[in-house]
Amino acid sequence: MRREEEETGPKKAWKSGTTDGAGNAQAMAESEAAPGKARVAAPVCGSDAASCRDTGAAEEPQATEDGSSPSGVPKRDAQSAALEEARRAENANSEEEAAMEECFADMVAEAEKLKAEGNEFFKTRLFHQAVEKYTAAIDLICDNTMTAQTKQILQVLLCNRAFCQINLENYGSAVVDAERVIQLNPLFAKAYYRRGCAYCCLSRYKKAQKDFERVIALSTTPDPSVVSRLQECKKQIRLEAFAAAIETEKTMRASEAVRKEGVETLWPVEKSYDGPVYAPEGGNYCSADFVGSLKEYLKDTSKRLHKQFAYRMVLDMISLLGKLQTLERIRIGDEEEITVCGDVHGQYYDLCNIFEINGMPSKQNPYLFNGDFVDRGSFSVECILLLYAAKLAFPDAFHLTRGNHETFEMNRLYGFRGEVIHKYDERLYNLFCESFRLLPLAFVLNDAVFVVHGGLLSRDDVTLDEISKIDRDREPPDGGLMTDLLWSDPSPLPGRSPSKRGVACQFGPDVTAAFLKLNNLKMVIRSHEMKDEGYELCHNGQLVTVFSAPNYCDQMKNKGAFVRLDGKTLTPKYTQFEAVPHPATRPMQYANPMLSFM
Repeated sequence: MRREEEETGPKKAWKSGTTDGAGNAQAMAESEAAPGKARVAAPVCGSDAASCRDTGAAEEPQATEDGSSPSGVPKRDAQSAALEEARRAENANSEEEAAMEECFADMVAEAEKLKAEGNEFFKTRLFHQAVEKYTAAIDLICDNTMTAQTKQILQVLLCNRAFCQINLENYGSAVVDAERVIQLNPLFAKAYYRRGCAYCCLSRYKKAQKDFERVIALSTTPDPSVVSRLQECKKQIRLEAFAAAIETEKTMRASEAVRKEGVETLWPVEKSYDGPVYAPEGGNYCSADFVGSLKEYLKDTSKRLHKQFAYRMVLDMISLLGKLQTLERIRIGDEEEITVCGDVHGQYYDLCNIFEINGMPSKQNPYLFNGDFVDRGSFSVECILLLYAAKLAFPDAFHLTRGNHETFEMNRLYGFRGEVIHKYDERLYNLFCESFRLLPLAFVLNDAVFVVHGGLLSRDDVTLDEISKIDRDREPPDGGLMTDLLWSDPSPLPGRSPSKRGVACQFGPDVTAAFLKLNNLKMVIRSHEMKDEGYELCHNGQLVTVFSAPNYCDQMKNKGAFVRLDGKTLTPKYTQFEAVPHPATRPMQYANPMLSFM
């Protein structure tokens, strides 16, 4: 499949062939009058009532001796006038056609211009801006009569926009765009390819398999990349079947098996190891010094925290997180502040920069990281180890929310699984998965601020008490409250609508206001979406999105941000920051090969 997303080539000339309906009717009526026949006039009743027949039928007027009509106009002059009038109508129609052709040509030129501008943004991976241009061109075309030429342009625009939506994680929108193309042209192979890619990102492998098979069937020579993705789909389907089979069996948790064997026995520490040593101190699992030394040690990509210590940290996190609630409540003193950060997505050096700007975690400097610690960025192992170390050192002052990427399906697609296996082994990855299932789904700060990774719910009347009773120790289902909290997004429109991601829902300002009122809250802080400025207020200031991965995936050129709130007023104060340099390991380095199109 070629990576070129724009279509070029000579444009077809357009012939309108249409005129105003009323003008056509008038011209047709006038041109149908046969030369040589007098017009039929309505009868006129004079003062003598007998001059009108009782039947009320019109009398055929009689021509005068000189050949003129009763009105005194010569018969030939009347015919000439009718012909002249018909000619004028025909000329008017021709002028109207020419004007419409010119208008149509201008519309096509403007659509092509918008497409070209979108393509430039597309090439530089500025996908938000590209979507805006493509959408403007699509709307322009759809507001006019469709022709073969505009239909062809529309197919390309929709396919390009679908690709952008995939990169923006709007997988549901990508599916919708691809399906519109398929409706326009069921033989357009690229539309099936785009939809198949979107389905892959949603882990709907059976649907993706059908689309990739359709692409191959429509191609004279199958593209190797499509064949590869088809084979990967089949592999994932087999893995899902295997996982479902063993899920029904009673199996020992990964942590139980490792504890039974003993980490010291499995992975003894060599004398040559010169890195940080994970050990309990001061009643906690580790010390602040360990957190600081680990942060610096992991900046060197040639070094790894010893496997025994990595295992022990994750095992201790499983024990610690197992004692927490699905919805945790945090108290902040009047003279204290807490920092809430959004997605970091494996961008380790930007995570370290947050601590440089805002200070290291401590009892006096508490943090809440709001999910999506891993995936996409290729330093996810370093991120999660540092965040876990901070939680283990300051269990009451450092908090972690589960995001939609702290899930098995996302990890095996977007890189965390591959990275852990590359840097350690699959057994440690399974321990991480177990720990992720125990992360809280939401926090409430001082009974007033609701913090959640994704957003609000797909139904009304959900209370904090109901959220606290969600069974979180599992992978998220296809729908329901847990999935909503991890996946949903705010919308400027009132009410609820299907999600652009293809999972959960979009919710409007009225939904936010109702949730806050029902639960006696003041504000929602969520993450889950890249924002150009690092944060964005919406819903009349009642909801803010905070995103802490600047220049997301080395492509998006966005700022990162975090928010600080004081315990007395809970007034949010935002800090923005730029990306910092990092080693030359590209994002998605360890992602599933199926996602190489991203």
